[in-house]
Amino acid sequence: MPNIDTFVPEKIQIGISSCLLGNQVRFDGGHKNSYYCRQEIEPFFEYTTVCPEMAIGMGTPRKSIRQIRDGDVVHIRSADGTLDVTDKLNEYSQAKVEELDYLGGYILCAKSPTCGMERVTEYKIGTNNGSKTGVGVFAKKLMERYPLLPVEEEGRLHDLPLRENFFTRVFAYNDWKQMTQSGLTKHKLMQFHSRYKYLLMAHSPKWYRDLGPILADIQDVEQTAQQYFEGFMTALKIIATRKNHTSTLQHIQGYFKKQLTAEQKEELSESILKYRQGLLPLLVPITLINHYVREFHTPYIQDQVYLNPHPEALKLRYAY
Repeated sequence: MPNIDTFVPEKIQIGISSCLLGNQVRFDGGHKNSYYCRQEIEPFFEYTTVCPEMAIGMGTPRKSIRQIRDGDVVHIRSADGTLDVTDKLNEYSQAKVEELDYLGGYILCAKSPTCGMERVTEYKIGTNNGSKTGVGVFAKKLMERYPLLPVEEEGRLHDLPLRENFFTRVFAYNDWKQMTQSGLTKHKLMQFHSRYKYLLMAHSPKWYRDLGPILADIQDVEQTAQQYFEGFMTALKIIATRKNHTSTLQHIQGYFKKQLTAEQKEELSESILKYRQGLLPLLVPITLINHYVREFHTPYIQDQVYLNPHPEALKLRYAY
């Protein structure tokens, strides 16, 4: 991945629940406008908006619908039971997700019986008693069809580590797609793994160790690539810890031991230590390392995605 000074990625296509962009598509004629999605991140992405309920012709305002569990079957009905859109929503969702293979991520609306990623209320049939065990109809079809696609709920993006993790996966997912679209080769797979070494270490040292042997003896490139990518995205879904970041930073620090002066070594060590203690954000030692990358010729470290996994303007490394 290019150095951050010249990193201007093409806009990635992101799917998003239509109501989050201020569109008045909710049952009451309102919306769930997200300032963060509309103002903060929109310049970096191209949105594909979806509202399953509007798409099947329910209109707005309309009767609110809920998930109702009857044994192993989940129905989508109005609270008064006079409207059942189970079949329509399932058929639409099944067809729609087949059109979305170009997406690099998806932002869903929480709690929605169609778009909720998790903890959607399921009501026991014939009662108003519910448990938060459901998944939105459309969201479920989406995640089943594209299990490796980065998916997150808008509300959870206010949790800074979750936000950073989501967008790290979005840019890595897009990087993989661009590589595969240009044609897979053994060399490309090895290069990809090499560039992501330290990012994988920060998220999961175990997965980093497990992924290497997959590429050690490649017989079938396509099959190996699929196996690798499944593990790769699974690893990145793990939230990187302060402990793992510290270990990763110290590994990278070792590449500069011959170039740095005693004062520079002390400065870098101190910034890593203070990050480990929670006194500095990750951005501080990363910025210092990027400075040394520019000052000294270290091609292997310069190519590491870990140092610049997403545009600096997204402000994602201030969280921890």
